[in-house]
Amino acid sequence: MSKVRVGILNVTGYAGVELARLLAGHPDVELASVTGRSAAGQPLGKIFPHLESLGLTIEEELGEVDFVFSALPHHESSAQLLPFIERGVRVIDISADFRLTNPSLYEEWYGFPHPAPELLSDAVYGLPELYRESIKTAKIIANPGCYPTASILALAPALKAGIVAGKIVIDAKSGLSGAGRSLNFRSHYCEANEDVTAYALGNHRHQPEIQQELTALDNKIGDITFTPHLVPMARGILATCYAPLRENALAEEITSLYAEFYRDKPFVRVMSEPPHTKYATGTNLGLIHPMIDRRSGFLIVVSVIDNLIKGAAGQAVQNMNLMLGFPETAGLPLFAQYP
Repeated sequence: MSKVRVGILNVTGYAGVELARLLAGHPDVELASVTGRSAAGQPLGKIFPHLESLGLTIEEELGEVDFVFSALPHHESSAQLLPFIERGVRVIDISADFRLTNPSLYEEWYGFPHPAPELLSDAVYGLPELYRESIKTAKIIANPGCYPTASILALAPALKAGIVAGKIVIDAKSGLSGAGRSLNFRSHYCEANEDVTAYALGNHRHQPEIQQELTALDNKIGDITFTPHLVPMARGILATCYAPLRENALAEEITSLYAEFYRDKPFVRVMSEPPHTKYATGTNLGLIHPMIDRRSGFLIVVSVIDNLIKGAAGQAVQNMNLMLGFPETAGLPLFAQYP
């Protein structure tokens, strides 16, 4: 059987190059064409020597492909995907351009009017642990953000069971690759090393995405509080989520609830101890540790992912596998890098 020819819009960012690496090792697809805004005409191996053996040239426009991934920034992504969508090519957007169902939120949170608001209802939010069956038949996948992935995986079982009462607080930390590959004062080595800082308090662009998906699970939760932080490591997200419980629950019941919810989800592990970010580095895993603070009556859930894989490129490949009928785990790493 011939392989599916896939293309990547904007291979030159961290998510794009990680996607190229994963697709290059996938048994059922051929990485046939890649673009890059600042490196068009150059060999891929000149920009990323570890991918030299692929023999690809970075193009200005994608060649003939059967399936498209976009790793472009928001706003640019939807505009470049529209011609493919109109031709009936199935697409996965790693940007935020199709994640929000309310088009007015794009102006409020991203500063632009959505170019095709009529398509938002056609896009499926690409979190397989919640939307696996819808993903299989989707034409447009909105690949979730990294912070939302970690946060939603942490809270979904409890919200689905209706055991959370009151406002949720999410305290999340990310490695510097989450800030992208472009030069940035905040991620400069001398500024970021030996330092931890909170940022975008109350106005991070992932907030409406998290709110949308958690409210879909339980519309009684009210507004969430989400605070992101940068930590001096290359990869990883650790989200600690706090939610008051509607009723007392034993720790054993919480663990069983989470284990049952994720029983047939190949990339989520319910852990008996709080996971480290290193436990997920280089994998498509989400590692979850739920517990109850009996003194306060709060559910506390620690969630860990690799922001570039389960938080971006790996989740995109997982979605592609479901869309094309491949094994869900095909081409995706299950074991962490160590040390």
